[in-house]
Amino acid sequence: MNFTTEQRLDDGVLEREFTLGDVPGILWTPESAAESVPVPLILMGHPGGLRRMYPRLAARARHTVAQGFAAATIELPGGGDRPRLAAVEEARADLRRALAAGERPGDDVVDRLVLPLVEQAVPELRATIDALLELPGIIDGPVGYAGGVIAIGVRLAVVEPRVAAALLFAGSYVPRGMFAEARQVTIPLHVLLQWDDEGNDRQQALDLFDAFGSKEKTLHANMGGHTGVPHFEADAGNRFFARHLT
Repeated sequence: MNFTTEQRLDDGVLEREFTLGDVPGILWTPESAAESVPVPLILMGHPGGLRRMYPRLAARARHTVAQGFAAATIELPGGGDRPRLAAVEEARADLRRALAAGERPGDDVVDRLVLPLVEQAVPELRATIDALLELPGIIDGPVGYAGGVIAIGVRLAVVEPRVAAALLFAGSYVPRGMFAEARQVTIPLHVLLQWDDEGNDRQQALDLFDAFGSKEKTLHANMGGHTGVPHFEADAGNRFFARHLT
């Protein structure tokens, strides 16, 4: 991991950009975080395009850091300045054509769109955890995961034992085959669903929540579209992580 930039924000947050191999990312920590006062880590997921998503990610991160956590994110495979994934781009075009025609995307399209991202992103997230937990200001586990793509969060929750709790955004398509993986998820879950999300299959999101094997799982459904998550949900999410990471 190489840190490439560093800036101190006006609310006591240290923001550092880094690269892990050829994967870019950003880490936000309290300025007070140090080896003697380490903080838990929360990984933030997003749909790709780190620069495009930066305003929303930074707002989420600063709110998270204000509650005593470190927050980090990395660019999604094929997103931003990373090399494009031809098969994923083709599947995304097929998805858009189906939606424009008022049709539900077929399972094959969803598989081709999501599974390559899951297969590549999850090992990269695990490598990011390895690198970040070596830093002196971050507690050596447990770790939280917050955001989407929800299928990435599902796989990470199954294979990464250091992820002790997850806040999942139900706003992306999930391959049918991953419902079996969802039944293997046992960590505490807090799931956000925007009821009127025009790009979300609401029933599939509800079926996925039902499939999760976790004994503690909470679903918060709010009216509104994809970007209309109420501000108070950030506070609820931080309380969730405080219960399980501190």
